[in-house]
Amino acid sequence: MIPVCRLEDLPEGEALRVDTTPPIAVFHTEHGELYAIDDTCTHQDASLSDGWLEGCQVECPLHAASFDLRTGEPTRLPARRSVRTHRVTVEGGVIHVHLTAEEGTAA
Repeated sequence: MIPVCRLEDLPEGEALRVDTTPPIAVFHTEHGELYAIDDTCTHQDASLSDGWLEGCQVECPLHAASFDLRTGEPTRLPARRSVRTHRVTVEGGVIHVHLTAEEGTAA
């Protein structure tokens, strides 16, 4: 579990990059939902936390690929591979990300 920031420090409609390996992007949607995904677009090296958030989707700032924050699935080309999703909780007013294990490793 990784503490990210206080909930009040991540406004609705904004994203934050967490410098883990690999980097994680945490999104706070306009409806107050929190999501975390791997920050790097699977099409090309671009930070998804710098992308455009609309509902539960983020558009990559480089080539307009889009991903569903709930599933990590690409919703628009040119991306064809999913990004990993991570569970997010809020404890004591602090956002925490629970990293999902890499494929082929134990959680």
